[in-house]
Amino acid sequence: MSKAHRGKGIRELASRGRGVCPVCSRENTKVLYEQEVGEGDTKTKIKICKTCKAALKHGKKTVPTA
Repeated sequence: MSKAHRGKGIRELASRGRGVCPVCSRENTKVLYEQEVGEGDTKTKIKICKTCKAALKHGKKTVPTA
C-alpha cells in the first residue's frame, strides 16, 4: 500500500514545522513537540525538537529560562 498521507499534518504548518529549537539552537529542524516552561502561574509552552524532548525526559538537558 502507498503512503500518500504520511506527514500530512506538518505540511499545513508554517515552514512545514521547521525552525530553530530553543534548547539546542539547532536550525532548520522539525520543532513539533510542546514543552511547558516556567513555574506556578507563569507557565508557557514552547516547541522543541525530538532529540531535546527525549533528553529532557531522561534528565540529560534542562529547559532554558526565559
